[in-house]
Parts: sequence; structure tokens; C-alpha cells
Amino acid sequence: MESSQKTRLFRELERNLDYMYNDFQGSVDYTVKRFVLKDGQKCAAITMEGQISKDIFARSVLNPILTYDTKDLYGDELFDCIKLYIISASEAMEITSFEEVYNLSMSGFAIIAVDDCDRMLAVGVQGFPFRSISEPETEITQRGSREGFVEPIKINMTLIRRRIKNPRLKFEQMTIGDVSKTSICLCYLTDIVSQDILKELKKRLEHSNLSNALAAGYLVDYLEDKNDKSIFSSVGLSERPDTVCGKISEGRIAIVIDGTPSVLIVPHLFVENFQTMDDYSNRPYFATFSRWLKYLAFIIAIFTPGVYVAAVIYNPEIFPEEMLTKIALSVASTPFPIVWEVLIIHFIYEIMREAGLRLPRTLGHAVSIVGALVIGETAVNAGLIGAPTLMIVALTAISSYVVPDLYAPIALMRIVFIVIGGLFGIWGIMAVFSLIMVDLCAKNSFGVPFTAPLSPFSVRGMRDSILKVSWKRLSRKKYIVSDTKGFERDLVS
Repeated sequence: MESSQKTRLFRELERNLDYMYNDFQGSVDYTVKRFVLKDGQKCAAITMEGQISKDIFARSVLNPILTYDTKDLYGDELFDCIKLYIISASEAMEITSFEEVYNLSMSGFAIIAVDDCDRMLAVGVQGFPFRSISEPETEITQRGSREGFVEPIKINMTLIRRRIKNPRLKFEQMTIGDVSKTSICLCYLTDIVSQDILKELKKRLEHSNLSNALAAGYLVDYLEDKNDKSIFSSVGLSERPDTVCGKISEGRIAIVIDGTPSVLIVPHLFVENFQTMDDYSNRPYFATFSRWLKYLAFIIAIFTPGVYVAAVIYNPEIFPEEMLTKIALSVASTPFPIVWEVLIIHFIYEIMREAGLRLPRTLGHAVSIVGALVIGETAVNAGLIGAPTLMIVALTAISSYVVPDLYAPIALMRIVFIVIGGLFGIWGIMAVFSLIMVDLCAKNSFGVPFTAPLSPFSVRGMRDSILKVSWKRLSRKKYIVSDTKGFERDLVS
């Protein structure tokens, strides 16, 4: 976190400018505009090239100061006159240290310095370019909002405030990263947030020793429990303002990070990976069916390849006779054992997926065509890959994208189950799965059980987990979040 030791400004203008020039070491974007008022008072405006709007800076800062009658005003009196009577910008603050000058100037503020005064005035004249607001590609919805978060933190705070017009919605700003000095903002409702969770969150952020925080993923490790080695993350992530506002309304805390469109949410539960914004816009019966489909796709994605390998090697009798004949012919006609065959196809698929993510969009169709020809028709006809195995891998790949938030743990568990199924059969798969379930049930997110409301089980908690009831029933929920235990009780009730 930001150091508490700050270097105070000097009273001499030139000494302050020399000090800052030495720190920036002649960086080309560090700009100083010196100007002299009518009575010879020396002043300077410090800005960073590309961070401000030059038009706003000229009209709102320079022109008013140069045209105002500042006769017989020097030092502190001149500074107070500029602050109280000349500058009319809504975002203006007095600063007294070089650290504040650096942080604000690199955030789009113009710094006004006056000779014989150990204070400076920071005026918000931000004008840096940023990506326009658009629908996030990773969280597509049919009936929800088409707005998604962008990189500037102020814009993202505005998108949240527009949806929760409540004075109890609080934005608390902090700084992360000894080098990057990245601004982050904690967003929560003061009347329903758990004070224990909020206190623990601030403690973990204060003890983070990051040098740079360039993406949301940099903070995830510090927000997890200290000894958490699980493949599942207890920190939520979203690029949709409506999703984040919904979580805030439930007593969660959102962490907005400057420079990234991804917002972190804590606490985060396992069942929330299967919830989408469309669930709350559709009829309850269809939303429930959609969730069951997601759970089924999750089970298919992690178990199907491993169970297929285990059944072919150890329990072929479970297949119907006609299917068993085709599988036996397929295995006999390919040069690799069934375990290696499934693993090779999965690794080739993962390579193609990475290539599709990194390549320019213009080449994406070429990758798809090559993959369909090489992995599909050509490989089967050449006898390198069996058709049943290819079908299993294709079904698994499609199912894994039904729950995109869990793709990383699905990919790892899938490979583990293939190896275990080849070595120990179905019983080995069930033993490893039991260990994963024990780890999952033992996991907490800021003191809240990660598997709530499934474990500890609550009948009322099923209203918005396995099932999705109507808003008439969901709106009866009362929040009890005075402490961590209260928040936990509310989640499972």
C-alpha cells in the first residue's frame, strides 16, 4: 500500500520544480508551464502529456488565472485566492507533498504551483483517451444491459452509481502497487455489508506487497485465504455493471481497479459460477432448466473422458454390444493406447484454443478450418484417432464452455481424471473426486462457506442456487450482515 512517509513541498517554486525534474529525469511527457501574473507573481502549471484535455485546461485553469486581478497578492494569499475565487472546477484539492503531486498529475490533474507557498492545487482536467462502453465479449446476455466496464476507474464508478442511486452506496479509494501506484475502489452498501468482511478485506489489501497491479488477477492471490491451494477461486470476477450491482445489493464488496474492465467481487460462492443475468430476466421454470443444464454440462465436461477411458480398459461390459464392437474396432485400428489417444486429442484441442485466442480475428477462421480438417476427418481416416474418442472429446469441449467461469479447473480436472481412469479405473476417479469435494467443502471465502447453501445445506437457500424461484419470493429476503456470521447465516437462509 501507499507509504505513510511523504516528502513535503518547499516554499520556493524553483526548488520544487527542480526536485520534480530530477525525479522524472527529463521524461518527455512531464510538462511544466511557467507563467507570470500582472504584478510579477511567479506560478507554474504541472501536467502530464496525454493525460489532460488541453482545451479544458486552457479555459478552466490558465485563462481564469491570467485574467483575474491578483494585485498585491503573494504566496499563501495568492494561493488561497486562486483556490477560492478563480478556479471554479468541481474537482479541485489542496496538496502538500510531492507524492500527491506525482499521483494526481499522472491521473489527469493539472497541478498549480505558486512561489513562496508550500501548497499546490490539483485541478481535475482529465482528457485521456479510453475505449467506449460496449457489451463485454465474455459475458453475453440476451435480455440484460449491453453496457460493460471499461478501463478508467471513474467511468466504472459512474456505471455502478447509475444503477444504485442510494446514498448508502460508498466508494472507498485506495492505492495498490509500490511502483504502479494503481488506484482501486471498494464499492459496498454501508447498511448491509459485513463489517468483519470489510475489515478483513482491507487488511489483506494493506499487506499485499505488489509492485505493479496491472490486471484484476494480480490481486486474487492476496484475497484468497493464506493456505488456500484449491483449483477453484473464491474471488468472483465480472465485466458487467448490472451483475456487480446485483452482488453489491446482496451485501458483497466490489473491487474496481483502474486500468482494467474486470471487477472483483468478494465473498464469492461456488454456485454463482452457474448463475447468469439472463436467469433473472427469464421465467423461473426456464431459468431453473437452464441451471440444471449448466450443472449437467459441468459434470459431462469433467467426467466423460475419464469415465470413457476407465470403461474401455476396465469395464467394457457396461457398453451395449453394438457400441462395444465399434469401440473395439476403433481401438484396434489406432496406433496409440486409449489413454494416450484421449490425452493427445485434448492437448491438440487446447493448443488450438490458445491459438484461436491469441491470433488476429482475420486468421481465426483459418484455424477453425485447419482444426476441423486435421483433427477431424483427416486424422480419423488416417487411422490415427478413433471416431468414438473424437466424439467424446468434442462433447467435452462444448460442455466446458457452458460454464466459462470454471473452464480452468475443468481443464485440469479433465486431464487428471483421464490419467486416473487409465491407471485405476472408475473407482480411482471416484476417490479423486471425493478428495476434490472435501477440499471444496472445506474452502471459505472471507469466512463464508464456499459451497453455501449446498453445504451447509439449506432448503430456503435452494431458491436461487439449484432452483430459481420468482422475484416475488426472492424479494422477501432480509439481510442480516452485521458480522461475518450474520452474512453467512443470510447466504444459507
